[in-house]
Amino acid sequence: MVTGASGGVGRAVVRELGKQGAKVALLARGTTGLGAAAVDVGAAGGVGQVYETDMADYEQVRSAAERIETEMGPISVWINTAFSSVFARFIDISPEEYERTTQVTYLGYVWGTKVALDLMGPRNQGAIVQVGSALAQRSIPLQSAYCGAKHAIQGFTESVRTELLADGSNVKITVVQLPAVNTPQFEWVLSKLRKHPQPVPPIYQPEVAARAVVFAAEHPERKEYWVGGMTAATLMAQRVAPALVDRYLARTGIQSQQTDEKPPSGVSNLWEPADDDTDYGAHGTFDRRSTGRSPQLWLSQHRRPVLLGLAGGAAAAGAMALLRRR
Repeated sequence: MVTGASGGVGRAVVRELGKQGAKVALLARGTTGLGAAAVDVGAAGGVGQVYETDMADYEQVRSAAERIETEMGPISVWINTAFSSVFARFIDISPEEYERTTQVTYLGYVWGTKVALDLMGPRNQGAIVQVGSALAQRSIPLQSAYCGAKHAIQGFTESVRTELLADGSNVKITVVQLPAVNTPQFEWVLSKLRKHPQPVPPIYQPEVAARAVVFAAEHPERKEYWVGGMTAATLMAQRVAPALVDRYLARTGIQSQQTDEKPPSGVSNLWEPADDDTDYGAHGTFDRRSTGRSPQLWLSQHRRPVLLGLAGGAAAAGAMALLRRR
């Protein structure tokens, strides 16, 4: 079950699941994007079924999940990735816009998690994957609504995880912290900037994020996954010198999130879906500047054999040094 399945990271995730022959329930608002996502899943080798849902509405989420279990079978993996936001300074965001962003981006994850646990709990099995961001632990300017929601998801998820551990539950919950990703959000998120918004470089293709999310779904025992070298560097810098990062972002954070082009006009998915008539797909407009590889992600996914290999190499080097001394 994937929320936000019609575009961006969610769209790349359902394609990756389709390659594995999975049955995938697709949740989002835009009918055109959802329909195209279902075709993608089928073309990749899986089965995709559409459930048009506003994740900000708990009753819609619960009803969709009940239909999924009736029509497709028990939900074994629930992936939360749906969100919306506003690119603007905090003082330029209206109370209604802030509230709506919080409802979709934060409460959408809360409702999805609650419904997933209501279904998985009695079966005592299942995995919940929260698609997060480096911005869940290190906020940047012009994205206060999004950063606030992602921070809230982080705190909420940690609380739920401790409760599951206390209960000895076999239902697992994990978080995947993503870097800047080339998705359509920079075309359809409400923007009040004078220039076109962009991801803060370095930029990764959504397929990198999708591989990480699917890996996390298969290995949900770990609390958290970091994707991309910049994510790791940012989160480590935040732990070591957060005040210094504040000053750095004050100097660079606003300019680095805008191009020299004019902003998109007339498109916003905050209140209504932007893809009722247009399929935006998984990629944004920054393909030429994006990478489809992440050595850090590979190392993270294979950290045990890598550590064993390093330990073995160190032991061998030590043994050789002793032999030379003799």
